Amino acid sequence: MGSADFILMINLLVAGLLAAAFMTIAVYDTGRVSARWLAFSYLLGMAYFAIEFSIPAFADARLPVVAAFAVFLGATIAFNGGLAHKYGVRPPWPPMLCFLVVASVAVYLVQDLPRHSLTRMMAYQLPYAAMQFAALGIVLSSRQRLARLDHVLALVLGASAVQFASKPFIAGALGGWGANPQAYVQTSYALVSQSLGTVFGLALALLALAVLVRDVLAEATSKSETDALSGLFNRGGFERHADLAMRDAVRRGVPVALVIADLDYFKSINDSYGHACGDRVIETFAGFLREAAAEHHVAGRIGGEEFAIILPGTNLAAARLFAEGARNAFGALPIDGLPADHRCSASFGVAELTADEGFAALLRRADAALYEAKNAGRDCVRVSGVARRRATPTVFNGKG
Repeated sequence: MGSADFILMINLLVAGLLAAAFMTIAVYDTGRVSARWLAFSYLLGMAYFAIEFSIPAFADARLPVVAAFAVFLGATIAFNGGLAHKYGVRPPWPPMLCFLVVASVAVYLVQDLPRHSLTRMMAYQLPYAAMQFAALGIVLSSRQRLARLDHVLALVLGASAVQFASKPFIAGALGGWGANPQAYVQTSYALVSQSLGTVFGLALALLALAVLVRDVLAEATSKSETDALSGLFNRGGFERHADLAMRDAVRRGVPVALVIADLDYFKSINDSYGHACGDRVIETFAGFLREAAAEHHVAGRIGGEEFAIILPGTNLAAARLFAEGARNAFGALPIDGLPADHRCSASFGVAELTADEGFAALLRRADAALYEAKNAGRDCVRVSGVARRRATPTVFNGKG
C-alpha cells in the first residue's frame, strides 16, 4: 500500500467518523435539518474514497472515475445544502443538481483527451472549486448575524475553492497524475492532492461541527433562561443579560435605567376569574412589553407577576416616560376572558444607574421605588432619585 492509498484509507475513516458526529447532532435535535444534510455529505465522502480505492482493480476505469467524480461533487452539494439550512438561505437545489449532471457529462467526455491535458484536469477540479465558492456565497448571504466562527468558516471555504482551482497546475508541476487512472494513486500528485483534501476537508468539517454545536448549546442556554408562559427571560436569564447590557452601556459611557413593573391585584384576578385568565393577563403584559422594547433592551419576568426591563442608553427622565406610557397603554388593553369593562393595571419603579453601584444595587433601588408605587395606591410610577438612593423605603407588606 502506497502513501496515497494510506491517506485514502484515513480519509475514508475520518469521513465515517464525521458522518457519525453530524448524525448524532441530528438525532439529538430532530429539527436540525442542516445536520442531516452534513451527515449525508460525509456518507457520500466515504463512498467517494471507497470508489477511488477500487479504481486500480478496473481494466477500463472510465465509469468508476466518472462515478467517483459525481459522488464527490454530490458530497459538496449536500454540504452546501446543509450550510443553506444552517444559515437560513434557500438551498439552490435545481442549479446545483443541473451543475452536477453537466459536470459529470463533461468529465465523461474529456476521458478521450490526453491524460495530462490541462482542459481534462480543469474539468475535474473546477466544478469542486465552483461548489466551494457557492458554499462561501451561502454563508455570506445569510441574514443571520455572523460571529467570528462563521467568518473563519467562510475564509476556509474560500481557501478550499482556491486549492481546487490550483490543483491542475500543481499536477503539472509534479509531473502529472499518472499515465492512467490505475497509476494515479502511485503519483506524487496523488499524495499532495489527497493531503490537501484531508486538511481542508477536516478543517471544514470541524468548523461546521463547531458551528452546529455552538448553536445547540446556545439554544439550550436560551431555553433554560426563558420563561415558558411569558416568552421573556426568567429571573436568572434576565439578571445575566441585563448585567451584560449594563456593563456594555457603562463601557460606552451612556446612561442605563431599570424599570420594574408589578401587576396590580393579580391574586384577586386568579381568585375571581381563574388561573387561566391570570395566565392571559401575564401573556398580554409580556407581549406588550416585548413589543414596546427596542432590540437592545432586555426584558424579563422576574417573579410571579413581576417584570423588569433594562434600558441601555436611557436616562431617568426618559425611563419614567417609558414607564408612564407602558402604564397607560396596558391599562387600556382588553384581555380575553375578563369582563369587557375590566381593565388591568400595573405599578412601576424606575431607577438610573449611578457611577458607584452595580446591577444588584440598581435592582434594589428600582424595587424600592416599586414598593413606593404600591403604597401610593398602585397604577402609578415612582422614581428612585440619586439623592434618595440610600434612604430606607416605605415598607409595604407584599405586592399585588
